[in-house]
Amino acid sequence: MIIRNGLVLTDSGVFVRGDLVIDENHRIAAVPGVEASAAVSVAESSATVPGAGTSPGTAAFLPADDEIIDAQGLYVLPGLVDVHIHGAVGHDFCDASPQGLARIAAYLHSNGITSFCPTSMTLPPADLKEIFRSIQGVPADSAHARILGIHMEGPFIAPEKKGAQNASHIHAPDIALFRELNEACGGQIRLITIAPEQPGSMEFIEALHDTTAISLGHSPAGYEEAKKAFDAGACHATHLFNAMASLHHRDPGIIGAAADSPQVMVEVICDGIHVHPAVIRMIFGLFGPDRVVLISDAMRAAGMEDGSYELGGQEVHKCGSRATLADGTLAGSVTNLFGCMQNAVRFGIPLETAVRAASCNPAKSIGLADAGRIIPGGEADLLLVDSNLELVKVL
Repeated sequence: MIIRNGLVLTDSGVFVRGDLVIDENHRIAAVPGVEASAAVSVAESSATVPGAGTSPGTAAFLPADDEIIDAQGLYVLPGLVDVHIHGAVGHDFCDASPQGLARIAAYLHSNGITSFCPTSMTLPPADLKEIFRSIQGVPADSAHARILGIHMEGPFIAPEKKGAQNASHIHAPDIALFRELNEACGGQIRLITIAPEQPGSMEFIEALHDTTAISLGHSPAGYEEAKKAFDAGACHATHLFNAMASLHHRDPGIIGAAADSPQVMVEVICDGIHVHPAVIRMIFGLFGPDRVVLISDAMRAAGMEDGSYELGGQEVHKCGSRATLADGTLAGSVTNLFGCMQNAVRFGIPLETAVRAASCNPAKSIGLADAGRIIPGGEADLLLVDSNLELVKVL
């Protein structure tokens, strides 16, 4: 397959007019070269992209009868990667249903999210074991988003920052329990959220940071506690500003500790509700384009009509773009990651930066350096998007 005449977001972070070649194994065979005359900024692009013709060398890759897609007037973007999502279209990872998880994966793929980490809630260990085993039954095909591994959000969190999690199932960080759960899913826990001030957390981080990415969140930890955890091997912060101590000028907490730790990636729920647009801009300014990870934190009401739903055993009410518990606590989001990326651009983040934060950055944050990128030899998980940032096609 050849995608002709599109504005391709190359790995260097610039858009280049040209042709992208995909081989019979769904791998990227050729990427348009980055030349001074070819690179264009988003500001210079428009709904009509001047035709570039076939890029030099394309003919060497392209059989005469291969499919050609004319992408003139379209952006060619890497598929998005959501490392924090609980559910969608009436289903939740914690239902422990391979069929339900497959429905989530199909919904995500149709919305431009080509890879994801199904995310658990704070539940009893026996339930989590059954839930984690359910990832084995999801189809691996072009109609479903690929599962990159599990994000284990809880039960190793703090009661006072539980958010929409069920406090009755909170558990101190437990190395043996983690290993038992990880074994149940074939070693697929890619990311785990813990509260660093809880008993045993430092031992947990020191023992397991080479096994899985460890994220700080659902925690009131101060700067010193958080910095110690990051120095010990934690490398991620869960939904920055939400379910953690605020950024205070005398104790900047997890947020300040993350800013002072160059290896740390930070998640942001960019649904326009969890974090104010001004703070979204501040986060990108503070952490730069390579350390911000856009997430949806979506729950089962995403893609559904308004009404009552369930999250971690608690009733959630969806009204418009907001999902809350009965007491008004925000209970995840109902916006998918493509919508979050659109929001970031609407809030003033450059398109190149917003896409990076929704594709290669999240992949990198869980140790997958080659995912979410348009590179030779890489998976051809690609999106065609128009100048209004509406999704046209998922490949």
